[in-house]
Amino acid sequence: MVSVALCCMSHSPLLNLPGPSRELLDDIESGLAGARKFVADFDPQLVVTFSPDHYNGFFYRLMPPFCIGTAASAVGDYGTHEGPLDVAGDIAQACAQAVWESGVDVAISSSMDVDHGTVQPLQELFGDATARPVVPIFVNSVATPLGPLSRARVLGAAVGAFLATLDKRVLVLGSGGLSHDPPVPTLATAPPAALNRIVHGVPMTAEQRMARQTAVSQAARDFANGDSALQPLNPDWDGRLLEIFDHGRLAELDSWSNDAIAAEAGNSAHEIRTWVAAFAALAVHGPYRTGTHFYRAAPELIAGFAIRTAVPT
Repeated sequence: MVSVALCCMSHSPLLNLPGPSRELLDDIESGLAGARKFVADFDPQLVVTFSPDHYNGFFYRLMPPFCIGTAASAVGDYGTHEGPLDVAGDIAQACAQAVWESGVDVAISSSMDVDHGTVQPLQELFGDATARPVVPIFVNSVATPLGPLSRARVLGAAVGAFLATLDKRVLVLGSGGLSHDPPVPTLATAPPAALNRIVHGVPMTAEQRMARQTAVSQAARDFANGDSALQPLNPDWDGRLLEIFDHGRLAELDSWSNDAIAAEAGNSAHEIRTWVAAFAALAVHGPYRTGTHFYRAAPELIAGFAIRTAVPT
């Protein structure tokens, strides 16, 4: 019996906002339909998510490279689920212990806040973010400086080894990427209000959250119309990356530097480390084969949007 399966997918807050064309949304929906069938056929009893955060749950006042949540709640940004997730707390705690014993330092949170990066894939695949018990694993992919990409692979392998000890069908879910460079505030560029948010976690008011949504939508329209200073998408880079995942050559990614990733694919392309961790967790179980080979360079979403599923062979 297959006890572990994988689904990795891009996320975008723009999927939940007015603006993207019907043709684009229908195309992405076709890819999601295949992934949903794959997940429904597998019928997981547990979902382990590797996902980033966009300064909604983790802030510069304390920014761990990795964190496992033993309890978690969604902030409800961009129209996604708001409220508690069904976290398998005992399994999450045991996972953290196993990861520590394998030599990977990981933080734990008994009150993790997660955003659309975690919730959107759960909603797209299951229709409800609380449909299955989850173990949420945060992988810092936004707040520089970042650790080497190789550490995401080591983390994933440690989690995968732990999953092999469970008598459950487990879906490993990676959320993020691929090439994209959306307007995310940084320590060097953020105005005072944004700086207070990304450093100290000062909550956004409803008006501020709505203003951010409006700004993101306008940035996407400008980007799609070619009237933007944002870094272009890089489908060739995305294709090389997907080929590495498809052929299980994960160790090749150890030599990919953070500077090169940002230069070639944009600052938020660092989210690929969630895919690296997820595929590494699967690879512990032996060779695998991928399916649902969906890819679309989607300027309207400011993202190279990809979906992959996989099972051990």
